[in-house]
Amino acid sequence: MGKKTQPRLLLLLFLSGLVHCSATFVFWTANVEISFVNSYNETEEKYCECGLYGRNSPVTSASGIVTLPVGDPKGCGPDPVYGRNKTSPPWIALVKRGNCTFGEKINAAKRLGAAAVVVYNVDGSGNSTTHMAHSDADGIVAIMIGNTQGMEIVRLVKNGIDVQMIISEGMAHGPWMDTYWLYFLSIAFFIVTAASIAYFVFISANRLYNMSRSKRNEKRLKSEAKKAIKRLQVRTLNRGDEETSSDSSMCAVCIESYKVGDVVTVLTCDHIFHKTCIEPWLLERRTCPMCKCDILKALGVEDDRKESFSAESPPDVTVITVTGDTLYEVPLTDPGSLDPERQQHPYDNRAFEEDSEAARG
Repeated sequence: MGKKTQPRLLLLLFLSGLVHCSATFVFWTANVEISFVNSYNETEEKYCECGLYGRNSPVTSASGIVTLPVGDPKGCGPDPVYGRNKTSPPWIALVKRGNCTFGEKINAAKRLGAAAVVVYNVDGSGNSTTHMAHSDADGIVAIMIGNTQGMEIVRLVKNGIDVQMIISEGMAHGPWMDTYWLYFLSIAFFIVTAASIAYFVFISANRLYNMSRSKRNEKRLKSEAKKAIKRLQVRTLNRGDEETSSDSSMCAVCIESYKVGDVVTVLTCDHIFHKTCIEPWLLERRTCPMCKCDILKALGVEDDRKESFSAESPPDVTVITVTGDTLYEVPLTDPGSLDPERQQHPYDNRAFEEDSEAARG
C-alpha cells in the first residue's frame, strides 16, 4: 500500500467510526395514535408523540388492535398467551416493563404474529421512557411509552373496549439535532467566522500598511538620492582624456565606450558612468554598479531605512569622517572628544585607492 493511500484509508476509517458513534446517540420518537368507541357510542381519538423507538427496532409505521397478555402483564415466560395468533387481524402487544429482558418480551409476541410491541414503563415513573436495547429481537417495530399512557390503554382494554393503535415515526433526536446543540453550533460557527474575518482583515490591513510604508520609504529614499545625485561631480569628456583614448573604458551600465563630448558622472568611489545611464540607476538602487558603494552614506545624506535616534538619549553611534588619506571615528555620544590622534584608526581602503589610482593613471 502506497504512502499516499494510507492517510486516506485512515481518514475513511475515522469518518466511518465517527458516523457509527454518532448513530448510536441518535434516537427516534414515535407518534402514538389510539382510537376507540366510548360508553356514549362515540369514537374517541388521542394522539401524542410519546413513544420512543428501541435501538434495534426498524423506524417504520405499524398498526393493529391493542392486545394484553393473559395473566402476566409483563409478557415474560416461554409462551405468553395473547389470545391471538398469526391468523388474527393485525394486533399490537402491550406489555409492562420488568421481570425479563426487552428482547424476551418482543420475541414472545413476535412468535405469535404481533405487528408491533409496545412496552410501557414501570409504576411510579410517570411518562418517562428509556431507549430500549434489544439486539436479540430485531425485525419488528418496538417502542416504549410512559407508565401513565400505558395504564390508560390497559384500563380501556380490560373494560372490553377494542383500542386501535397506529404507530408512526416522529422526530430524530441526538447531539446534532438537539436545540441546545444547534445553538452551540450556531454560536461556534459565528465565532469561527468572525475570527476568520478579523484575521483576514488584520492580515490585509497589515499588508496594505507595509506596502504603504514601503512606498513612502522608497519615495523618501528617491528624494534623498536626487539630493545626492546633485552633489556628484559631472564633467564632459574631452579629447585626450583617458576615458576617450582607451577602448577598454566603457560605461558599466550601457556597455558602450566613452566618446568625446559625453557627459559623465563621477561617483564618490571615483567610478564614472554616462550621466543619462547612472542617474536612473542611482534613483532605484543608490549604489555604484561596480563596487556597490552607497552614495547616500558616502555623501553623508541621511538614510531613512535606519530608525531615527532619540534626542534625549542618543545611542553610541560612530560617524566615520575622511580627512585626506586618514579615517577618523567621531562618536556622537562624545562630541567634545575630537582629538584626531586619539580617534585615528586605520581602515583598509585599498580597493578604492586602486580604482582611484587607475582612474588617475
